[in-house]
Amino acid sequence: MIHTETKRNEALGGVRVTMQARPARHRFQRVRGRSAAGFTLLELLIAVAVIGILASIAVPSYQRYVEGSRRTDAHAGLMQAAQQLERCYTVNSTYSGCSSLPTSSPDGIYSISLNLTGSGSGYTLTASTSQEDRCSGDLTLNHRGERGPNANCW
Repeated sequence: MIHTETKRNEALGGVRVTMQARPARHRFQRVRGRSAAGFTLLELLIAVAVIGILASIAVPSYQRYVEGSRRTDAHAGLMQAAQQLERCYTVNSTYSGCSSLPTSSPDGIYSISLNLTGSGSGYTLTASTSQEDRCSGDLTLNHRGERGPNANCW
C-alpha cells in the first residue's frame, strides 16, 4: 500500500509537491519482477542432487579406466620379459640360462615371476599385484603365447 501526500513546498515558491511514501523493502525482495540476489534452499538442494548423480556415474567409470591402465602395465611387463626369454632361447636353445629378467612391470605396479617348465623348454610368466584390477587371478603368459586368466583381462 502506497500512501500519497501532497504538501506545499515553501522553498519552491509555493509549488505543490506530491510525495509518495513507499513501504520498506528488504534488500532481497523482488524488485519489479527481477529475482533477488542469492539462491534459495531448493535451488541449492537441486544443484547438490545433480552433482551427486553425476558423481555416481563418473566415479565407477573412472575406476574402471584406472584398473584398465593397471592391466596395461602388467601386459607391458609380461611382454618385455617374454621378449627377453625368446632372445635367450634363440641364443641358447633353452629358457633356463636366461638372466636379467625384469622383476616388476614398467610402472612398478605388478611383480613379475618366472616359472620354467619341462627342464627349460617352456615357461610361464606371472604378473601379480596387491591392487584391485578386476581380474579373477594373476595375469599369466606362457611360451606358447597363451594368456590367462581370461580374455577380459587382456
